[in-house]
Amino acid sequence: DVIVVSTMTSEMRCPPTACLVANQIKATRAGAFDLNAACCGFVFGMNVVHDLLRGGSYNTIALVGADCLSTLMDYSDFGRGTAIIFGDAAGAAIFRATDDARLGILAQSIHADGERWKEIYIPEEDRDFPPGTAPDPRQIGHVYMNGAGVFKFAVGTFPDLIQETLDKAGLRASDVDMFVCHQSNARILSAARERFGLTEDKLYVNIDRVGNTVAASVPLCLDELRQTGRVREGMKVMFLGFGGGLTWGSSLWQL
Repeated sequence: DVIVVSTMTSEMRCPPTACLVANQIKATRAGAFDLNAACCGFVFGMNVVHDLLRGGSYNTIALVGADCLSTLMDYSDFGRGTAIIFGDAAGAAIFRATDDARLGILAQSIHADGERWKEIYIPEEDRDFPPGTAPDPRQIGHVYMNGAGVFKFAVGTFPDLIQETLDKAGLRASDVDMFVCHQSNARILSAARERFGLTEDKLYVNIDRVGNTVAASVPLCLDELRQTGRVREGMKVMFLGFGGGLTWGSSLWQL
């Protein structure tokens, strides 16, 4: 019924990438739109899709997370520190409406701090640089990331986001079967795991193999976990994202 594509690397400014996907799969009657929330895109998309289905107007929705960050990287010595972090990937999931009220989202959160946009941005021209920052032609068209600033933000925000979501659902960390997180930094994930006393098998990590794939990172993790049987029906799974904007959000599901 609907196709949602979460991406910050659309193929064109117009039409939305979701419309191109709809055309390629011959979904001629489907609604289609893009959602850009950077690294939070798929998690935000899960919340949007869930609420669309709960509204009763749609039965089946496809959610895609896809980003091609190699098109926005500077591979010279100047930009290498950022370029080595990211990867290109795509993932998708099909969501269907159900009459079983026990299934679906148990709790969700969406947050943004627009004042901190300058921590991660892609300048297209001189006026895109933050006030007080001298334009640097080497950065035009490339991802700029204040790695230290983003790390500090995520280390503090990520555990608080988990606790907020648990509180909304009236659960403890031990009640959640799996934590599927945006893959930005293994140390950030490790810090959250240690704070909640989670075993390594309950907070999935694949950044060492695929890098930071932005909106694709969560569906990539989900696919790998489902393929190996580590996420399956009957489980409680918390999906988490944080990144450019700055944005952060969660989606806790009963599968």
